[in-house]
Amino acid sequence: MEPLAFRMRPRSLNEVVGQQHLVGEGKIIWRMVKVKMLSSMILYGPPGTGKTSIASAIAGSTKYAFRNLNAATDSKKDFQVVAEEAKMSGTVILMLDEIHRLDKAKQDFLLPYLESGQIILIGATTENPYLAINPAIRSRTQIFEVHPLSKEEIAIAIDRALSDPDRGLGKLPLILTDDAKEQLITVTNGDLRSALNGLELAARSTAPASDGQIHLTLSVIEESVQKRSLVADKDGDNHYDVISAFQKSIRGSDTDAALHYLAQLITAGDLTSIARRLMVIAYEDIGLANPPAVEHAVTAVQAAEQIGLPEARIPLANAVIELCLSPKSNSAILAIDAAIDRINHGSSGTVPDHLKDAHYKGAAKLGHGINYQYPHDFPEDWVAQQYLPDRIKNDQYYQPKNNGTFEQAYAKQYQRLFFAQRGHQPRP
Repeated sequence: MEPLAFRMRPRSLNEVVGQQHLVGEGKIIWRMVKVKMLSSMILYGPPGTGKTSIASAIAGSTKYAFRNLNAATDSKKDFQVVAEEAKMSGTVILMLDEIHRLDKAKQDFLLPYLESGQIILIGATTENPYLAINPAIRSRTQIFEVHPLSKEEIAIAIDRALSDPDRGLGKLPLILTDDAKEQLITVTNGDLRSALNGLELAARSTAPASDGQIHLTLSVIEESVQKRSLVADKDGDNHYDVISAFQKSIRGSDTDAALHYLAQLITAGDLTSIARRLMVIAYEDIGLANPPAVEHAVTAVQAAEQIGLPEARIPLANAVIELCLSPKSNSAILAIDAAIDRINHGSSGTVPDHLKDAHYKGAAKLGHGINYQYPHDFPEDWVAQQYLPDRIKNDQYYQPKNNGTFEQAYAKQYQRLFFAQRGHQPRP
């Protein structure tokens, strides 16, 4: 027997749970189905959010033949079978799972059928199609993002499954307690497939009690759905969204948000990404405003890597909280990027002769190293002399910020030396 999630797939758009921004009355897919002007599309989003359900509902609503293939595991011959059916029937809706893994041979085979409209392709992927899918396919499809289902939407689907006597569990004498239902909804984290299949496992594996009823209690559901569907799955596209949100939360000084995203990454077990990103954040976003905090972050990462998870969460949390609450400055990354941009635009110039290497015989005849002034021979170990090439001698890349006592001090020193070196004040 097929799993409950398979049996409960919607037969029309009206039965689709969630994704109302796409299938709700008046929305884009609803309008396409109503006028029977379907175009190929790619649905992308987390697992269990209704990508296959939408494809099934479209097929049921239009009465077109519906076939389901997997881009990674099905062969070109399987695609040819679908193509032959399309030639005979006029139109076939092809639901293609893992479309981001479609190889060139299958892609080249499909393209003419997509052009002619004989095959309406509905591709499903957890990867960002703008990054993971070949442009030839992408340009022939519309791209729609699906979202994790809300708790209320998961609850609706569970109630339907419990009451449906034909496709669901309605013939079983089930009693799902309120706390068990809440656990089922919460722990599956917007993944309807996991929720329904966990519900069925609980129902089928629990013996009736003395009253003849099958009691699905909190402990039963906890045993049946033991693993949270991780938003921060380190093999999925959403992983990069979590990392992005992690950095932006620290940059924005939202301690609780940063800890939330850190927790997602820790739960996914991805210590490598946490360590790398946290050090980048420390230097990029806090930087010269608070060098001790940067140093503390590096030390915390080293400690985390040595002790491993789960204890690594402790130094990581320390570092995240300190970085969130620290003054921020991105002056260092702006400075080096400005210098790199100058070079990339052909404005590097020639090293001044007095700075050129003079350790070899004959350097003096070339004028290399002559008139170089050794700073340690002067008071304060500093002397004014030109270091930049002539053509860019007035360039300024570093523009200090006044966030934090450290960079305020650096700014004063930079401005003093700049004036002494070049005879004018640096631009603000």
